[in-house]
Amino acid sequence: MGKLSSYFAIPLILAIGNAVFVTSSDPDILKDFLVPPSLDPNTITRQYFTFTGFRLLRNANLTGKTTALVTKATMKEFPALEGQGVSVSAIIYPPSGMNLPHIHPRASELLIVLQGSLQVGFVDTTNKLFTQTIEAPDMFIFPKGLVHFQVNMRNDSPAYALGVFGSANGGTVSLPSTVFGSGIPAETLAKAFKTDEETISKLIGANE
Repeated sequence: MGKLSSYFAIPLILAIGNAVFVTSSDPDILKDFLVPPSLDPNTITRQYFTFTGFRLLRNANLTGKTTALVTKATMKEFPALEGQGVSVSAIIYPPSGMNLPHIHPRASELLIVLQGSLQVGFVDTTNKLFTQTIEAPDMFIFPKGLVHFQVNMRNDSPAYALGVFGSANGGTVSLPSTVFGSGIPAETLAKAFKTDEETISKLIGANE
């Protein structure tokens, strides 16, 4: 993980700069910035505008992992982002690991590869699949609300990327856990996927 900090600096600045070009879905604000009601605006310092949560990635443990480790900096984790129309996720992909198919209902995502090689793709509303293999320092855009995924193409080393969103709270809907882990009856899912309830029950168990 020693290389990670050196890979983050310049690409992170690039990512924030490129976020200007991502269409924001957040409403405009009439102040320079927003402050939670629990805080006195007169006590705000530079620390309020600083996020250090990505430092934890230096000690990330990927042992036994098959899915991506996603660390978010949205308005929930970084309140200063509220009203600014931007958020960021730092993503670490284990060898051959993937970021499972998912949707961001309120934002487009600009993915920037920091290290390694990824196969990425999304499906549009006509059910057409767009896939591409990208490597550092390539970028790929996932349009707002469309199903998309990423897979680490290397089986011997992790990959690193930043996801930049045109919203302070883009939201994430993971398809496997939403479909099979949200309580939809197995009978309903069996009919929808034209399979038997036993198969659906196994998928539900895997997503609990």
